[in-house]
Amino acid sequence: MAKNLAWRISLILIFIFLSFLYLTPTVCTTLPSWWTGVLPKDKIHLGLDLQGGTHLVMEVETQKAIEGTLDLIASDLEDVLNSKNIRFKRVARIGTDLVQITLFDKGSAEDVQRQVKNKYPELEQLAPVDDGGFVSLQLRMDQNAVRDRKDKTVAQALETIRNRIDQFGVSEPLIQREGVNHIVVQLPGIKDPKRAIELIGKTARLEFKLVDESVNASAATPGTIPEDDEILMERISNPSTGAVSDIPIVVKKKAIITGDLLTDAQVRIDSQFNQPYVGIEFNATGARLFDQVTAANVGKRFAIVLDNTVYSAPVIRERISGGSAQISGSYGEKEAADLAIVLRAGSLPAPVKVVQNVTVGPSIGQDSIHKGLLAGATGVALVVIFMAIYYRLAGFVANFGMVLNILYLMGALAALGATLTLPGIAAIVLLVGMSVDSNVLIFERIKEEIRLGRTPRMSIDSGYDKAFMTIMDSHVTTLITAAVLFQFGTGPVKGFAVSLSLGIIINLFTSLVATKVIFDSFLRRVDVKKLSI
Repeated sequence: MAKNLAWRISLILIFIFLSFLYLTPTVCTTLPSWWTGVLPKDKIHLGLDLQGGTHLVMEVETQKAIEGTLDLIASDLEDVLNSKNIRFKRVARIGTDLVQITLFDKGSAEDVQRQVKNKYPELEQLAPVDDGGFVSLQLRMDQNAVRDRKDKTVAQALETIRNRIDQFGVSEPLIQREGVNHIVVQLPGIKDPKRAIELIGKTARLEFKLVDESVNASAATPGTIPEDDEILMERISNPSTGAVSDIPIVVKKKAIITGDLLTDAQVRIDSQFNQPYVGIEFNATGARLFDQVTAANVGKRFAIVLDNTVYSAPVIRERISGGSAQISGSYGEKEAADLAIVLRAGSLPAPVKVVQNVTVGPSIGQDSIHKGLLAGATGVALVVIFMAIYYRLAGFVANFGMVLNILYLMGALAALGATLTLPGIAAIVLLVGMSVDSNVLIFERIKEEIRLGRTPRMSIDSGYDKAFMTIMDSHVTTLITAAVLFQFGTGPVKGFAVSLSLGIIINLFTSLVATKVIFDSFLRRVDVKKLSI
C-alpha cells in the first residue's frame, strides 16, 4: 500500500515539474542562453482572436486549372503531330472544356485519333465534323478526370500558399481547406495584411515567350494578329522620373520555358543603376532548354512574362549557358523580395480570389484576452468558494485537484506548441466545472457510504470505486464529441476541441488519482473518526 502511494505521489510531482518546465518559455519573455539547448522552447501561441491579425477565405478558380491543362495538352499534341509529320492546320483549346484539332483532310483523322488515344487515353474523342473544307476533331476530359484535376488543384494551391506564408515569416499561421474549392488562411499578428493578401493571391505564372517582331504592336488588335500570337502589356519605367507606363507588345502564345523549371530566385542589386532585380536559376532541364532557345534566337527579343504582364523583353545578344537569368522591372526592393518569394514557392495552379477578408486589431485581441481571463478567474473563484462551503475540508481537496488540472492542461498545451484561442479559454473554464463535477460524484458516493455506517477509509475507497464507471462514461462520451469537433471543425472550433480533449484526459487523472492520493496520505498519518464532507 505504502509503495503504491509513493509511486502515485512521484507521478503527480513529475507531472507538476514537467508542466512548469514547459510553461517557462510562455511565462518568461527572455530565456537564458543555456536554456535554448535541450530544454523546451515551444510556447503557447495566441490565436487570431486573441492576438489580432487577418482572416481570409479564398476561392480557387478550379475551372481555370482545367483550361490550363487543356492548353498544355493542345501544345503537347501539336509537338506530337509535328514529330509524326502529320499535317494539320491548328491545335487549340475551344471554350472551357474542349481541345480541337483542325486537319486539312479526312485521311489524317484516323491516324490522329490513334496518336491521341496512345498519348491521352483519358480524353473522350468526339466524332469528326466537317469545318468549312477542313476536318475538326474535338477532345474532351471525362468528368472523373475533371473532378480529380480540380481536387488536385485545390490541394496544390493549399501547399503553394503555405510555402509562401512560411517564407513571408508569419508565426503560427492557420492554412486549411474548407469545402470543395475554398481555402481558409489565418495570419495572427500580421502587420501588413494588404501585402500579405497580394503575396498569397499572386498567381505567379512565369513564362518565357518569343516576341513577334513582324507585327506592329502599336497598331495590332486581336483580330489582326496571327492565331498563334497574343497581345500583352509591357511595363516600362522611366529611369529619371520613375514613371511607369504600359505599352502593347505582341508575343507568341506558346511558352518556350515556364517557371516550373526554376530552382531558385533571389533579390540582387544592379551595380550600374542601383536598382533591385530578381536573379533566377533553372534546373538541369531548364538550363538545357534556355541554352538551346537563346542559341537558336540570337538577335531576337525574349519576353519574360509574369501573370500575363511582360516585365522585360531584352534582345538575346548571345547564347546564354549556365541556366541563369534575371527579371528586372519597375519595382522597389520589397516588391522584388515578394516576387522572389512567389517564384521560389512556385506558381499557383489556378487563380485565387479573396471572398472574405476580416482583420482583427490587436486592441480587440487584448480586450478578448482580458475578458476571457476575467471570466475564467471569476468562474474558478466561484467554484472554489462553493466547494469549500458545501464540502468543507473535502472541498479543498477538490479545489487542489482543479488547480492541478489547469496546471497540467496549460503545460500540455505549451508542450504541444498549441494555439490558444478564445474558444480554447472557454474550454478551460468548462473543464473547471467538469473537474469539480467528477469530485461531486465521488463525494456523494462517499456520503452514502458514511450514512451506511462504514469507516472513513472504507467510505472513501468505496466512493471512488462506485463513481469510477460513471466518471469514465461521461468523459469518454465528451471525448468522442471533442474528436468529432476537431475532425470536422475549423479554426477556433479546433482550438476548443484541442483544449477540451486534453482537459478530459487530464481530468481523469486528477479526479481519480490525484485527489485520492491526498485522502490516502492523510488517513495513513491521522486516525480519522469522522470525515469533514
